[in-house]
Amino acid sequence: MTTRRTFLKTGAAAATILAAGGLRARAENAPGITATEIKIGQTMPYSGPASAYGVIGKVETAYFKMLNEQGGINGRKLNLISLDDGYSPPKAVEQVRRLVEQEGVAFFFNTLGTPSNAAIRQYLNDAKIPQLFVSTGSSLFADPAHFKWTVGYNPSYVTEAHIFAKHILTTKPGAKIALLYQNDGFGKDYQSGLKAALGANASQIVGEASYETSEPTVDSQVVTLQGSGADVLVIAATPKWAAQAIRKSYDLGWDATRYVSNVSISIATVLKPAGLEKSKGVITGNYGKDVTDPKFKDDAGVAQWKAFCDKYLSGSEFADLNASYGFSAAQTMAQAIKQCGDDLSRDNILAQATNIKDLALPMLLPGITLNTSPTNYNPIRQLQLSRFNGESWELFGALLTD
Repeated sequence: MTTRRTFLKTGAAAATILAAGGLRARAENAPGITATEIKIGQTMPYSGPASAYGVIGKVETAYFKMLNEQGGINGRKLNLISLDDGYSPPKAVEQVRRLVEQEGVAFFFNTLGTPSNAAIRQYLNDAKIPQLFVSTGSSLFADPAHFKWTVGYNPSYVTEAHIFAKHILTTKPGAKIALLYQNDGFGKDYQSGLKAALGANASQIVGEASYETSEPTVDSQVVTLQGSGADVLVIAATPKWAAQAIRKSYDLGWDATRYVSNVSISIATVLKPAGLEKSKGVITGNYGKDVTDPKFKDDAGVAQWKAFCDKYLSGSEFADLNASYGFSAAQTMAQAIKQCGDDLSRDNILAQATNIKDLALPMLLPGITLNTSPTNYNPIRQLQLSRFNGESWELFGALLTD
């Protein structure tokens, strides 16, 4: 009897070891996964009209370097291969194909921009390669029914447009509204979201003007919109053009209440180029901590971000909201990888990325947590309105959801 019990215990232990070994073997057979490495792909606009966002990839690379110095995740180092796409969809397609077909990456993380992500989405979904936490809030990337392998990250642009519309109707019910928007899925989400939330009051939109990312300036569009007689200007633009619109609207003496997309609220890369004085009064929907806001002077999360910048980056990144965004995105990706354990099959990587629960991160506003599910691919679902005072963003009101 003793011999039989010993055999059963030994057999159970062996089965456990074999199962664990089999799991690791499966992980190692997955593309981009070895016993010591996880190979991750990314494209970023390190050059071109949206190069202000390139700092995001720089921060994420540094964050993974830090994790690797600490031993990696579950014994594996993270190898982020981040290539320049110049904010050009054809270039993004070329670089993504290279990362898949030559580099053999396991999955993609935080590729930036609505146009670029739209261009690579079908290819990655056809190949069943996870396209995780894409750096855009376009409604195109929260569609699990049709694009199972593509998971969003930024707050929905439609949601922010709804919040802007509700605030306008509450604070300025008779407003005449002008809209400047980028002529792609990003800008059109604000256009449709604004009109939907205004509902019967949609006729209050008295002027609309779009721009292409190939255009050097939006000065003429802003002049046209001022001529519409609007007293509210909604700027659905990425950094270069948002800065131009803020500056030009001020220079025209246009005394309009101005709202700007949360993708263009970096003091370093948008408001300083526009002019801090000229940016006073601009309103946005925020979800991240502004380190220049005195209320976060002694905040533990900001202290963690500063310690990271002091070691791996610099003071310029510390003050850049685009940079702290990259810090949060990298932490989100790390959480999903941790949840994978030793099963790093593409199926499980997707499963864990779509099962994030109440993840609180140091640089998110208090009360905001990340959540995903197999039916909801929008991790960040709350915003708080903020107004720029000439030095920092001042939060006001409560956390808002659509």
